Amino acid sequence: MTCSEEAEAQFAEIELLLSMFPSEEEFQVDELSHAELRAYVEGSAHTPPSTRPQFSIKLKVENLEVSITLLCTYPPDYPKVLPDITIRCSELTRSQQMLLHSNLNTYLSENCSGDVCILSAVQWINENGQEYITKSVPVSDPKKENVSKQSNETFTRLWIYSHHIYNKIKRKNILEWAKELNLSGFSMPGKPGIVCVEGLQSACDEFWAREDVPLENSSMEEGIDSLRKFTGFHEAIFEPHGTRGNHMDLGQLYQFLNDKGCADIFQMYFGIEGR
Repeated sequence: MTCSEEAEAQFAEIELLLSMFPSEEEFQVDELSHAELRAYVEGSAHTPPSTRPQFSIKLKVENLEVSITLLCTYPPDYPKVLPDITIRCSELTRSQQMLLHSNLNTYLSENCSGDVCILSAVQWINENGQEYITKSVPVSDPKKENVSKQSNETFTRLWIYSHHIYNKIKRKNILEWAKELNLSGFSMPGKPGIVCVEGLQSACDEFWAREDVPLENSSMEEGIDSLRKFTGFHEAIFEPHGTRGNHMDLGQLYQFLNDKGCADIFQMYFGIEGR
């Protein structure tokens, strides 16, 4: 397959998915990557897209009030190679999600090599997802419940550093997850990308699992609201600059962190003292 043929296959599959999942609640595609792919396929752009197509599909599990979300990214060579798929389900532990993901990849490798396969992934999840969720129902254990209660009462603050945060879907997910999990903090999109969340340890752990990125630092103390340094959760934009207008002003970031009593984090990440 030539690069153009691969791009055509990617674009055709996304268009098919848009027609099958017309609701934004079911299907969300990154607008920038979709527009770049369209321009390349239709001939108005002569260079391959600079961004990788990304989208999410939210599936309702039959007979259960549970949903499974597939976060999909096309590698440049897709469908020659498998897509990058991440599975998210609040009813599954991280290890169960990894098992479900592994089994899905095995199925796709054995049955869809060289062909577009997102619909096959959707069908497989629809047919098999319920089995994993049913197995995830915990057995009551007083000792475990007591440990869980202690964990839930522990305050945690997580600092997550990313090379960049550009994708609109990712930015939207960060805001929605923080609200859903009752976490305060902020997210700084652009380059670099920084996320801080604070709240119950269990909620922070769940946020971290969904983010699926390296954890840089955390602090844990007793109590909850009295220890929060942030009110609510929001995006923090610090006058983007640079050739692409996406490099954040680190001086403003330092001042923001200093005002919140978190100046030490700046030196930890960037190796310099702010001023």
